[in-house]
Amino acid sequence: MKTAPLTLAGLALTAVILWANLRPWWTGNRDPKLLAAFGKGAGLGVLGAMCAGGLLGWLAGCAPVVGNAAGSKAVGAVTGAQTGAPLTRGSLSGSLTEEGAVIVFVATVAVVFAWRKAAKDDKKRMVGGLFCGASLCTTAGVAGALSFLPGLVNQAGEQARAAIESAGVL
Repeated sequence: MKTAPLTLAGLALTAVILWANLRPWWTGNRDPKLLAAFGKGAGLGVLGAMCAGGLLGWLAGCAPVVGNAAGSKAVGAVTGAQTGAPLTRGSLSGSLTEEGAVIVFVATVAVVFAWRKAAKDDKKRMVGGLFCGASLCTTAGVAGALSFLPGLVNQAGEQARAAIESAGVL
């Protein structure tokens, strides 16, 4: 799935959501548990950015489009300036093997189960994390920094497959 590039206004909105989630942790006692809900969502957003299609790939593709539209309106409403200049595009999409796709599927199911048990505020943090993770992965800088991740996920899937096949489980 080819996603729209993130614009500067979309990045501004993403940065605000990121700041809103990281600031309470930073100014508080910095307990890692405070970042867990946001981190689960962000992780799923990054994994979704690796998907070439499917529901997770579609959601990851929608994140920059929604962020660009909402960011443009917000920046325009506050400043009166029109925005829309795209940032340099990057992508993690289309690099999953069958084994990697299974790892992404299992991680998605785990996050969905966590979502179902989460409190209302944690659900909001998970959605914010999903949005931030998927949106930021459309930029060249973040996609480049995370370029190792598809290989790591694929390798984890291959290792799981090898362990199950060698153990005589299947």
